[in-house]
Amino acid sequence: MQDSDPSLPGYYQERKVDVVSDVLEEEEGEDDFLSDENGDEIDVGFEDSDGEVDKVKSKDGIDWDSEEWDSDFDIDEDDEVELDGFTAPSVGYGNITEESIEKRKRKRVSKSERKRNAREARREIEEVTVCARCHSLRNYGQVKNQTAENLIPDFDFDRLITTRLMKITSRTADSTVVVMVVDCVDFDGSFPKGAAKSLFKALEGSQDNQKISKKLPKLVLVATKVDLLPSQISPTRLDRWVRHRAKANGAPKLSAVYLVSSRKDLGVRNLLTFIKELAGPRGNVWVIGAQNAGKSTLINAFAKKERVKAIKLTEAAVPGTTLGILRIRGVLSAKAKMYDTPGLLHPYLMSMRLNREEQKMVEIRKELKPRTYRMKVGQTVHVGGLMRLDLSQASVQTIYVSIWASPNVSLHMGKTENANDTWSKHAGVRLQPPINADRVPELGEWKAKEVKVSGTSWDVNSIDIAAAGFCWFSLGLKGEATMTLWTFDGVEVTLRDPLVLDRARFLERPGFLLPKAISEALSNQNKLEAQTSRSFDEEASLL
Repeated sequence: MQDSDPSLPGYYQERKVDVVSDVLEEEEGEDDFLSDENGDEIDVGFEDSDGEVDKVKSKDGIDWDSEEWDSDFDIDEDDEVELDGFTAPSVGYGNITEESIEKRKRKRVSKSERKRNAREARREIEEVTVCARCHSLRNYGQVKNQTAENLIPDFDFDRLITTRLMKITSRTADSTVVVMVVDCVDFDGSFPKGAAKSLFKALEGSQDNQKISKKLPKLVLVATKVDLLPSQISPTRLDRWVRHRAKANGAPKLSAVYLVSSRKDLGVRNLLTFIKELAGPRGNVWVIGAQNAGKSTLINAFAKKERVKAIKLTEAAVPGTTLGILRIRGVLSAKAKMYDTPGLLHPYLMSMRLNREEQKMVEIRKELKPRTYRMKVGQTVHVGGLMRLDLSQASVQTIYVSIWASPNVSLHMGKTENANDTWSKHAGVRLQPPINADRVPELGEWKAKEVKVSGTSWDVNSIDIAAAGFCWFSLGLKGEATMTLWTFDGVEVTLRDPLVLDRARFLERPGFLLPKAISEALSNQNKLEAQTSRSFDEEASLL
């Protein structure tokens, strides 16, 4: 061990320990600090004669024992304070670009939302110029000019359509398909039995000749708006009921029956596939039906399935929305053609007599729910101011009557002896539609029709009494009954098998059953009348 030459091995020297006091004496005026093992500066404090500790500042001039320096490093998220060596990287720093910064700023979205955004991005926005009539129908639900609307001639189905359908061509590849669209909620009122009578007769007469029958049109019955029917109806029973009613209305043998909902997209794809196979590569498809049966809505659903970038057909609840024959391109494959025809006019519908406000009240937009009464002989049920059902005679004490109508239609059950006074006093007021009492004389002549019914059980409905374009009654009884149905002259009334077997779970009480809108309107009217009479009384007392 040697300590003389540091270049030789074994050199050793004791570590020198500096005393703080010596340093203070030798280096006055310099900043006081010590170094640690790594050579970093260490702040120290010194105790004076009074026992207090002198705080020593570093070379940077920071008093490390104070609490003020700590606040300098409390950085809010909103404050933009740059820290040397810790600043956020900017554009151009490493691999950071403007695109990478934008990606960090993007909000996190779910997988389904990303797919939806991608579909919307691929969808091309097509601006289509429409006439003033279509614009008014699409946006306001009414025609632009009612005076001009009345000048449009009625659609002649026999002359324009039937002659073309029954024309037999020599080309064997051509096949004609007639798609009859019928509203499930108003089946008998929307079935095209009158206007298509000549077509049915021609088809019936040609069934014996096999060569001719192969080239004649094939009929496909489509029952739409099945989503509006009660959910307790099974598809099998509904299919059987539709076929039975179609046969009762004079339809010949059908190629197929389909139950669809264009709004809920139920059965649309299966129907379109069947029509394509039936029509073939060169066939013609004609879509016919009554006004507001849902033809244009169904064709729009076809176009949506095929992703056809075509002009969307105008849909509205106004009768006569489609004015002429429209050829729909792109829905069928190859050279097959599809045609949309104007709605067939049915003057026996109740809705044809109503104005637009009243049509909105009777229009069914949600799933139907029954309202059931237990009636005795001598009682009457009013359905708005448009229909009335009296129980005149019965072999049983009570029967169950279920009304299937729009929830916006008011009801009333009372005694038959007071029925005339109730109708004349409240029609257009508490019994709506019509929307006011002045509309009652404009709807037609109020007439009665006697109806005899019979049933075998109280648990299920036995028979339906359907008013075209408005509502239907379902009767449950075990015996026989004679009823009187009051409505306006010319409205078609049909007796048929029950569509829905079940009645409402809870029975309605006698008296007025008013929708919320009508109840609020009457309440506001009564308040206004009370205020007016009160002001008159105050003025009279002052005089």
